[in-house]
Amino acid sequence: MKSAEPGTPCSRRAGRHEEALMAELSELVQKVVKSSSWWERHGVDISILACSFLLLPAGFLCLRSAQAIHFLAGVLTLGVVHHTLTVKGSHLASHNALTESKSWGKVWAIFFIELCSAFTVEQATYNHVKIHHGYTNVIGLGDSSTWKLPFLNRYIYMFIAPLAVPIITPLVALDLLRNVEWKAALRTLCCMFLGLYCHYWLLLHVSGFQSPWSALLCMLLTRSLLAHPYIHVNIFQHIGLPMFAADRKPKRIHLMSLGVLNLPRNALLDWSFGHSLISCHVEHHLFPSLSDNMCLKIKPIVSQYLKQKKLPYNEDTYISRLQLFLQRYEELMVHAPPITELVGIQ
Repeated sequence: MKSAEPGTPCSRRAGRHEEALMAELSELVQKVVKSSSWWERHGVDISILACSFLLLPAGFLCLRSAQAIHFLAGVLTLGVVHHTLTVKGSHLASHNALTESKSWGKVWAIFFIELCSAFTVEQATYNHVKIHHGYTNVIGLGDSSTWKLPFLNRYIYMFIAPLAVPIITPLVALDLLRNVEWKAALRTLCCMFLGLYCHYWLLLHVSGFQSPWSALLCMLLTRSLLAHPYIHVNIFQHIGLPMFAADRKPKRIHLMSLGVLNLPRNALLDWSFGHSLISCHVEHHLFPSLSDNMCLKIKPIVSQYLKQKKLPYNEDTYISRLQLFLQRYEELMVHAPPITELVGIQ
């Protein structure tokens, strides 16, 4: 059975129907957004980020202790704080979801993405917001292929390679700086250096590490604490779902409902990564400018609407996805994905 050709009367009618569905859902969501307070729209997530900053002194001071349990508490605290700032903070900042001011949004993006995460704002925004969100699950564009390392076997990729994320991230950023203006590149270099050096300096002068190598090892440990779920979440929620050719991709509501998956709520990952990356990823892709808390608030409306209209609403557990990727690693992470064609809705 062949799909309706783009430009035919059938496909145009289907396209108008899909646009009407998206408009109707958007209207329902906007009613919720407009009736929500500033605290719900931004305050909850800003408070989580602020609490993370306030935990930093306790984390560095715990590392001074000779007692194993206190030292471990320091590592766990700094690891969770790091991922909250670099994953949740950077993600929200890249979508300007922390504030309604574009100027402040730019400031927060530089702070979270460059200073905290050692990456480049311009390339993070382009690759994530423009490409990944604009062309979700479109082959050669937003198909999450940048997460694939086909030369690694399944166990190394899933369980060992994530430990290298803190090293790979700034190296990739340095390579991408070739694509930005020299002023932006200089700013990024300064912010990256300042963020990394501050972490190193605090370990030496506040936590009391005696050697540079022990401080660097602790930096690696805390910055890779949640690297495994970070990698896993990014591949679980798109790869293995329908992929489309650029010239035959469906309209937005079908594209996002088919190509995005929600994981169950998890207290640690909800705090560190944010609802929009865990249990509300479908909602986030449909309405990317909303904060984590607002994605959680609109979740019942979106799920009910998609199910009512007989559209997919993909959900699965973390363990189930992990088992799937271990069992079908070559198919999902090595070979090119099959192209999905939908009948009559292009």
